[in-house]
Amino acid sequence: MSGGRRPFFYRETLGIRVTVRPTYMRDQSRPWQRQFVFAYAVRIENVGAQAAQLLSRRWLIHDSSGEETEVVGDGVVGEQPLIVPGSAHEYQSFCVLKSSRGYMEGQYFFVREDGSRFEATIPRFELDAEAGNDLPA
Repeated sequence: MSGGRRPFFYRETLGIRVTVRPTYMRDQSRPWQRQFVFAYAVRIENVGAQAAQLLSRRWLIHDSSGEETEVVGDGVVGEQPLIVPGSAHEYQSFCVLKSSRGYMEGQYFFVREDGSRFEATIPRFELDAEAGNDLPA
């Protein structure tokens, strides 16, 4: 790992705290083919008073080359976790950009035990292959 510390981004919405740590995957990227691979670790923590189940997500992926992609789907990495107060769900995923810089942001959609639905904001986080926060494969 390089000498720099990996940045993290977080946002709290209605008792759900979302923290994201992106990492540039230098060894898996192919810049000469316009493939820049970024991994990101996500922690979804329930700091509220009621359990909440994550039903779906919506990601907006912005590439500095001008390309924008929307990804909508059920759960996260095949799961729809029930997150009780004081606990967290963590997972890792990745995206491939066509340029060395971009950012991601979005929403998680939840339902509480009482049936009420709400969304939690996924904070905008920067993806930068030249920031020095990369890891080998």
